[in-house]
Amino acid sequence: QVQLVESGGDMVQPGGSLRLSCAASGFTSSSYLMNWYRQAPGKERELVARISTGGITTYADSVKGRFTISRDNTKNTVYLQMNSLKPEDTAVYYCKGVRGGRPDIWGQGTQVTVSS
Repeated sequence: QVQLVESGGDMVQPGGSLRLSCAASGFTSSSYLMNWYRQAPGKERELVARISTGGITTYADSVKGRFTISRDNTKNTVYLQMNSLKPEDTAVYYCKGVRGGRPDIWGQGTQVTVSS
């Protein structure tokens, strides 16, 4: 079964850190452009970061310098390291795999709450 499973979401204080994981099964994630999106209550889903098959990374301006996306192809897993978290980072974070000619693959999401 083709699926992505996110984990690592939690409640943290402002300035804290979290590492999200996105584990792929049923397909080889190294052949896919892998993305992290987030959706806050009442807002549209937005792209946070992406990593190409060649390891090129792109970030939203709001997270540049604080978040780092990476992939471990031996574990078929993509990560999002989030540092210096702010209350406005509170959202459900989703992982998505994209490959030309194939359906996009979405995970179920993991909740991140940044609050004092």
